[in-house]
Amino acid sequence: MARIDELAFTPTPMGELTLRRRFDPVAERDVFEVKLGDEFLMSSLFTAAEEELARLGLEAAAGPGPLSVVVGGLGLAYTAVTALDDDRVATLRVIDALPAVIDWHERRLLPTSDRLLDDGRASLVEADFFAVMRAAPGEHPALPEPVDAILLDVDHTPQHTLHPSHADLYTVEGFTRLARHLRPGGVFALWSDEPPHPETMAALTQVFARVDGHTVEFPNPLTGGTSTNGVYVACRER
Repeated sequence: MARIDELAFTPTPMGELTLRRRFDPVAERDVFEVKLGDEFLMSSLFTAAEEELARLGLEAAAGPGPLSVVVGGLGLAYTAVTALDDDRVATLRVIDALPAVIDWHERRLLPTSDRLLDDGRASLVEADFFAVMRAAPGEHPALPEPVDAILLDVDHTPQHTLHPSHADLYTVEGFTRLARHLRPGGVFALWSDEPPHPETMAALTQVFARVDGHTVEFPNPLTGGTSTNGVYVACRER
């Protein structure tokens, strides 16, 4: 029988949030999973696209740095720790609305927690990322000034959000508000569970000077084939 250890369980406004660890006989290693209610949100078995979110986003941030970076959505922290691999990153602020998720890392329950907490460039901020983006630059204490890059990994896709209140970001008006929090030449990168969607690409193109949609393929040991996610990269005019 497969061993499953429930590491943390917390009721939230969006449903019951569970962090669990299980041994995967196919991958032959422990796998960490997050569920919201009966829905799987993320798994350490599939991290390639989250890591590519950081790499592709920061590759588009031209220049030697130093870079000020915001990650929207902490989760298992693979986006955040991959961003820390870039030596140009001077500060990394990770914004998450769920104190339980921040607590998992502060208790060092995840394989990425030590790397994240022990790097003096990183800080964890409890706040609603979407509310921060609605605020004027410098108005919200979670983001006191514009930054060089914003990397977002919260919703399944722009068309399939975890909460209805998130949907206004993925519009021309929402992307315009977000762009105000970027310095000239700054980069917004967005993870999606699906390859880039024409509607989202069109909305981004109305706001940003350059927009690229990337399809990220990665091996899926559960199916024996490959799976795909999407990463949008949008650059503000200099």
